[in-house]
Amino acid sequence: MTEAPLQAAQPSRPYVLLCGLAMGAADVVPGVSGGSMAFILGIYATLLEAISGFDLELLNLLGQGSWAAAAARVRLGFLLPLLAGVAASVLLLVRPITWLYEDHPVFLFAFFFGLIVGSIVLIARQAHWGASGLVAMAIGAAAALVFVTRVPVTMPHDPFTVFWSGAVAIMAMILPGISGSFLLLILGQYQHVMEAVKGLDLPTLLPFALGCVVGLLSFVRLLRWLLQRWHGQTVALLVGVMAGSLWKIWPFRTVLDSATNAKGKLVVLRDALAAPPDAGALVVALLLGALGVALVVGLEWLQQRVGVAEMGG
Repeated sequence: MTEAPLQAAQPSRPYVLLCGLAMGAADVVPGVSGGSMAFILGIYATLLEAISGFDLELLNLLGQGSWAAAAARVRLGFLLPLLAGVAASVLLLVRPITWLYEDHPVFLFAFFFGLIVGSIVLIARQAHWGASGLVAMAIGAAAALVFVTRVPVTMPHDPFTVFWSGAVAIMAMILPGISGSFLLLILGQYQHVMEAVKGLDLPTLLPFALGCVVGLLSFVRLLRWLLQRWHGQTVALLVGVMAGSLWKIWPFRTVLDSATNAKGKLVVLRDALAAPPDAGALVVALLLGALGVALVVGLEWLQQRVGVAEMGG
């Protein structure tokens, strides 16, 4: 067992806002995790600590009128700019990213393939690579492959289904390497939720947001405990998950089965990996992938410049 206490970072508010923008952009795309961005940018420990502060002790502080202590418990000065960045990014990018996802998926996923590869290399440096770490990585990779090769299902869009879909998806969003957006795709809720965001459809967004809150508060304590008790092995597990998820990010695919949804849009039910159609497509994909890797390297450089230290590395 490798014990490593979480070391919460102390980033500046402009930097946290930038982190929120990066996390929001990542979470819009199926297959990409906002948790990966938080990890790379060095705020993951602080994020988990802030979320863990929403507990009975917080309610006690609020009941006593201890507003400053309550704000400190949840790191309000950190959460507010982070959430502002996430919200702004989602609202600004949901249209262009969903457009790219629907009309130019090769370009989008080539870029994010490089982003994930770069993330794996950086995050793997904090993993434990003994026998237990290798086993954890193998388990993570196998679980991710099973997850990303599941066929998207058709489910209703009633408030209860949207609620628990949000609860499950937010657990994935907080994990480096696991995409909450792709989980929504698996559950048949991605297009519905994205349309709700674009149209500010409150009857859909409110139960989804409530589900996210419930899922996040219930899951983050388990994750934080695992990182405190078995930091290296947990990171190795997450690296495996990220590596396994690359199957879904591979930009060149062939559709095996599809259907048309209620809005007349084509939905891919089953696909498979394919080779690049020509040399030009391969060159473009490689350039975009290299751009993704360069962005990750640049983000880490920025993290080091601002002096943010990630947890227990």
